[in-house]
Amino acid sequence: MPDHRKLGRELDLFDTDPLIGAGLPYWLPDGATVRHTLEEYIRDAERRAGYRHVYSPVLGKRELYELSGHWSHYSDDMFPPMELGAQPGGEQVVLRPSLCPHHAVIYRSRAHSYRELPLRMAELGGMYRSELSGVLGGLTRVRAIQLNDAHIFCTLDQVADEAGAALEMIRRAYQALGIAPARYRLSLPGPGGKYVAAPELWRRSTALLTDVLDRSGLPYEAVEGEAAFYGPKIDVQVADGAGRESTLSTVQVDFHQPERFDLHYIGPDGARHRPVMVHRSIIGSVERAVAHLIEVHGGAFPAWLAPTQLVVLPISEAELPQAEALVRRCADLGLRAELAGPERGSLGARIRAARLVPYQAVVGAREAADGRVALRLRDGRRPAPQAADDTLARIAALIAAHSTDLWDEA
Repeated sequence: MPDHRKLGRELDLFDTDPLIGAGLPYWLPDGATVRHTLEEYIRDAERRAGYRHVYSPVLGKRELYELSGHWSHYSDDMFPPMELGAQPGGEQVVLRPSLCPHHAVIYRSRAHSYRELPLRMAELGGMYRSELSGVLGGLTRVRAIQLNDAHIFCTLDQVADEAGAALEMIRRAYQALGIAPARYRLSLPGPGGKYVAAPELWRRSTALLTDVLDRSGLPYEAVEGEAAFYGPKIDVQVADGAGRESTLSTVQVDFHQPERFDLHYIGPDGARHRPVMVHRSIIGSVERAVAHLIEVHGGAFPAWLAPTQLVVLPISEAELPQAEALVRRCADLGLRAELAGPERGSLGARIRAARLVPYQAVVGAREAADGRVALRLRDGRRPAPQAADDTLARIAALIAAHSTDLWDEA
């Protein structure tokens, strides 16, 4: 399996610079296209599943994280507070290490009825971790993270269904991305860790997640020492070519923060009740997800995710007008197409240069004359020449469906 750090640079997806800083990669145009497309897929999947999207600031007062518990349990991994104003002892703000305190504050800013629950709140937001230089690497361990995060505020009776639905969203996303989990892990507290001291809440949370996994039929392992400080979680693990595991997706049940932030809803009895907070991330951090995709696919991303989806190859200068028109039709259909003309070398050289592009449309004299396309697929197949409009429509349909198939033979 390729190393995403080497391949990502070779393919001009991302890079780093000492002047910007370690653990702070920047995204080049093709990498930005992959990232943007992945983010739009997740936002659309969340909208379809009933999530409402919010934006929250990447800064928060120190008191916010003291209230949430992050400061007492997690301050070693946080960037130091910034003093606002010239006087010492003034207001301090912190780059957030997590989005959940912000979402808890957003929830409590309005009154809620039981009829609104489950209330599903999602954000693709930035967060920051003060990682030591020695553990940083490529996109898998960074200091500035774009997290696909969501929090579901629900009743106790709704937790199992919401957690199960999150696992199903993860399954569908992995199918579209062409990746597979290495294992499912029930992450529990371990001896000596910094955990919230609430044995009864831990017992209830663990029982709920165990029931969700058992009902799902998924094989899983219970592992001590891997829980969040406020509760247990289901971690979906992926592995690189060397067998090293990392967590990509999570589902967590949290009774702690609803108490800390005094969250409530009005029940059918007219009284105040405490919601449960389900934390859920489909692809985790965008950086880690893209790193894994680069390595799994060797840069040959599924067609819907590829930076360039179709390259148009006129055989000679004479076919350039028809080739340019084909690129424009691709743009009208929302396809990312590029023209690779004879100035880039022989047809064979251009085909080899575009080996990672899902579709190659060769335009010779015959195709230019009758409006057809001789298509070459990345996997070596060559469908029979078809009318250009029909070919593009079939490609667009596969991409819109987020299919990992390059061609529908039907």
